[in-house]
Amino acid sequence: MAILTKEEAQSILKKVIGFSTADECIATLGGSEEGNIRYAGNAVSTAGAASTMSLGVSAVYGKKVGTATVNEFDDESLKKVVQRAEELAKLAPENPEYMPVLEPQTYDESPTFVEATASIDPMKRADMVGKSIAISKQQGLESAGFLNNNTGFRAMMNSKGLYAYNKSTNVSFSITIRNQEGTGSGYVSNSFNDVNKLDTGALSSVAAFKAKNSAGARAIEPGKYTVILEPLAASDLVSWILRGFDARSADEGRSFMSKKGGGTRLGEQLFDERITIYSDPTNPDLPSATWDGDGLPLKKTTWVEKGIVKNLAYSRYWAAQKGVQPLSSGGGGRGFGGGGGMVIQGGNSSLEDMIKSTERGILVTRFWYIRSVDPQSLLLTGLTRDGTFYIENGEIKFPIKNFRFNESPIIMLNNVEDLGKSERSGSIMIPPMKIRDFTFTSLSDAI
Repeated sequence: MAILTKEEAQSILKKVIGFSTADECIATLGGSEEGNIRYAGNAVSTAGAASTMSLGVSAVYGKKVGTATVNEFDDESLKKVVQRAEELAKLAPENPEYMPVLEPQTYDESPTFVEATASIDPMKRADMVGKSIAISKQQGLESAGFLNNNTGFRAMMNSKGLYAYNKSTNVSFSITIRNQEGTGSGYVSNSFNDVNKLDTGALSSVAAFKAKNSAGARAIEPGKYTVILEPLAASDLVSWILRGFDARSADEGRSFMSKKGGGTRLGEQLFDERITIYSDPTNPDLPSATWDGDGLPLKKTTWVEKGIVKNLAYSRYWAAQKGVQPLSSGGGGRGFGGGGGMVIQGGNSSLEDMIKSTERGILVTRFWYIRSVDPQSLLLTGLTRDGTFYIENGEIKFPIKNFRFNESPIIMLNNVEDLGKSERSGSIMIPPMKIRDFTFTSLSDAI
């Protein structure tokens, strides 16, 4: 029962709304079916599956809101959860920022559901993991990884008749491969809504190559270097920028989009002119729901064009305060509050082209343990990991010990020298990047 059709979900939500006597009522219904395999030491350690579904009801009296949830769906249980939400609403203090529910909206269709992914069974998962483990065993390496597939739906309805529904699939894979001595390490990670785009063998081969070739790492002096960031490394840092396109945070002086002395940096040339960032829930490589948590439609939106900030996201409340139209950044599926649903436009260079054009630099597989140092400048710190290599005269010369870095992705995207073709890395589309003057502050003994 975990995956309901659009009609089945609508039928339950209509009952819920019909049971409510509150001024306004919002009901959300969601479910998922998922399976996973975890492995370590070239052997499966756990495998599992889960099926869940839950209903949330928010009752509103004036600006007083109460919410209750339930995972039983007979009529009596539905009545009880509505009554409980209404009881809580009457006891709650007023929410001064509460916005009335929306009228019915029109939503675009997005290709979030792929039957091949929904059809993944234990044998398919075992085959995908078997291909990965075989790569490691054949080369005398040790692997540890995780494969997870998920099929889910989300639906919402309110007392004004708005109804939104989305069904989606996702499959994710990550693996760390190390040599037997534990002195070399490689890592890959990615996810897709279409399982046919995920090749666990090919990804594991990349991790195995790095595990073998990162052994015997040499120490070089920290400092400012030209870096080539693989898409995973680039997404680790750029995803922090995506959290900043919020108008309220900028207006209130709490983000890097805030201007000293007041105001925002909307309209400013904030990045290199090669940087264009947009969101598109119907992108076939990165689809997401076309509605947010309030039921606002999500459309293709350009946030940065040729380095200039073109838009900031306005919640319905903050838009009303500022006298503008609301503009959502997501939340109906993968909102980009965590980096999801965003596309960073790339160039035409390959990773190999970037390496060949580099006189002296560092190739970074990924960053790890990233922490914020200063939110207003977006200064971050963290470590390189799982394969860091020294480049000289257009060639990878040798593996190097990992570094701690102190860098702001704002500065980083002003120091762009070259961009590759955008590809999916987790929940964003991003190109490999060649960046000058990237700051490494100290060495790390981590592998």
